[in-house]
Amino acid sequence: MESIFRRRSVRKFLELKVEDEKIEKILRAGMAGPSTTNQQPWEFYVTANKDILEKLSKCSAYASCIKNAPMAFIPCYREDVKYSDFAQIDLAIATQNMLLSIDQLGLGGVFLGVAPEIEVMDRVAEVLNLPSNVKAFCMVPCGYAEKPSVPIDRYNVTKVHFID
Repeated sequence: MESIFRRRSVRKFLELKVEDEKIEKILRAGMAGPSTTNQQPWEFYVTANKDILEKLSKCSAYASCIKNAPMAFIPCYREDVKYSDFAQIDLAIATQNMLLSIDQLGLGGVFLGVAPEIEVMDRVAEVLNLPSNVKAFCMVPCGYAEKPSVPIDRYNVTKVHFID
């Protein structure tokens, strides 16, 4: 539960490489997520290539932080699954698992939305040379955070409604 409350959006990173073992654990966490009828529509693109990170940083007005990250995950989904209308939901769950594991492993990251913005999705697809049936869902720059995360309690009792 600690990672749920400690996880924060990290946009500033130290210039340290993320270890391959940690990258694999983060990917495993993403793939451990539930998906509609277990369709597992995900494809995960991973890069530490500075040229690609620079290009990705220009795909969205909100993605500039990715250029200074040591690496990034780009969770994508296949459109050719049976329940394609649920693929983005499946990717949201997978990405949340990844973000929690990033925190658990002592790293920082941030969710940078791509879908459902078609123009942004197309720009990311062009940078990554994605197959036509694979669509970019989001980008997650990742690395060692410049500052440690501080837990914040966002519980708001006025948002809870008990029904008898």
